[in-house]
Amino acid sequence: MRNFFLSALLVMSSITISSQDYVPTEENLQSRKEFDECRFGIFIHWGIYSMLAQGEWFMNEHNINRWEYAKMADGFYPHHFNANDWVRAIKDSGAGYITFTSRHHDGFSMWDTEQSNYNIVDATPYGKDIIKQLADACHEQGIRLHFYYSHLDWRRDDYPMGRTGHGVGKSDKKGNFDHYFKFMNNQLTELLTKYGKIGAIWFDGMWDHDGDSVPFDWRLREQYDLIHKLQPACLVGNNHHDKINPGEDIQIFERDLPGQNTTGWIKEGAGVSDQLPLETCNTMNGMWGFKITDPNYKSAEEMIGYLIKTAGLGANLLLNIGPQPNGELPAMALERLNDIGKYMKRYSSTIKGTKAGDVAPQDWGATTRKDNHLYVHITNKDTLSLELPLTCKVKKAIEFDTQKKVPFKKTPAGVLLTLNEHKDKMDYIIDLETK
Repeated sequence: MRNFFLSALLVMSSITISSQDYVPTEENLQSRKEFDECRFGIFIHWGIYSMLAQGEWFMNEHNINRWEYAKMADGFYPHHFNANDWVRAIKDSGAGYITFTSRHHDGFSMWDTEQSNYNIVDATPYGKDIIKQLADACHEQGIRLHFYYSHLDWRRDDYPMGRTGHGVGKSDKKGNFDHYFKFMNNQLTELLTKYGKIGAIWFDGMWDHDGDSVPFDWRLREQYDLIHKLQPACLVGNNHHDKINPGEDIQIFERDLPGQNTTGWIKEGAGVSDQLPLETCNTMNGMWGFKITDPNYKSAEEMIGYLIKTAGLGANLLLNIGPQPNGELPAMALERLNDIGKYMKRYSSTIKGTKAGDVAPQDWGATTRKDNHLYVHITNKDTLSLELPLTCKVKKAIEFDTQKKVPFKKTPAGVLLTLNEHKDKMDYIIDLETK
């Protein structure tokens, strides 16, 4: 009997120890591969904050009382929202997935959740499930759907106060994280059981408790395990600017290319994973949510150049749009999607399904690789001669557009390309066949 109990104890111990190590399923690994091949996705930041037309942080930045803020829901009626039109425009841009804000820091849910009546169906005259419509359109048109989900909440009493939200009318209670954690997991269960196949959950807000005297335990692994149990192929990403935690399937970089830290948000030791798919998110203009005073959209050429550099580092670009309160995508955003779509229709084979190029992005452009083809993307129109520090052998060099041969010669430093005039091209691509 003693030996039986000892054996049982050893089995239980081994289960406990092994459960600390996250081993992705074959479904998960395949989903990572499919995600990594997309190279381009569209972020959607939309909620009742769009009614203020000042971005998604206006409630916190202007210390709006949470109960006064919540009154906006009674007037939220996005009568021009058409999920099929959204998805069609995004798919035509060449994007492979959509990441939609299911619930942002203001706590308002954009689906028919049973966990709170502060949602698009129960609290607004619109009364329709936005996520249901979007999910149906995505599944019908064959584009991946991901959900952004906020770890923090400026409205709920059970969320333990962090660095933000102190001036928005929350009580001074310390919160009840056990209760809040259950609420989050119930909502995540809804998102992963009511809307079909979901490509990823994109978390945000962990940084709200950065600097706590005692490290805050978000119980990430328990939450991640729930997601992987509900949908093994669903990827988990977390915008925490820190090193990867067990259970995360994507490494996210906000407003920065992987390996850069121009924002100063990346924490020491975070590094860049050589195992996980990488994603960098950025805005079309200067704000995530709709801001009526921010019409300063980047040019299509600038956005495409950023996409090329992101792909050159082996990462996806998640490019954001903030829809208007009436449910329409801004006209300028649609124009940019159309311009990017024209580029992707012709050149997607040099972006999608590629790996990081042999030469990291430079002032002249970037490189991407697919099997034995190295695509040299030259976005600097004044570059007429280019020496690449390559160790591979180049068999042939041709212009991607014309298939004309490009003169090249081996040098002590690598390979020297002599280029034709290309001032009329936003992206002058040379296809190097290598071995």
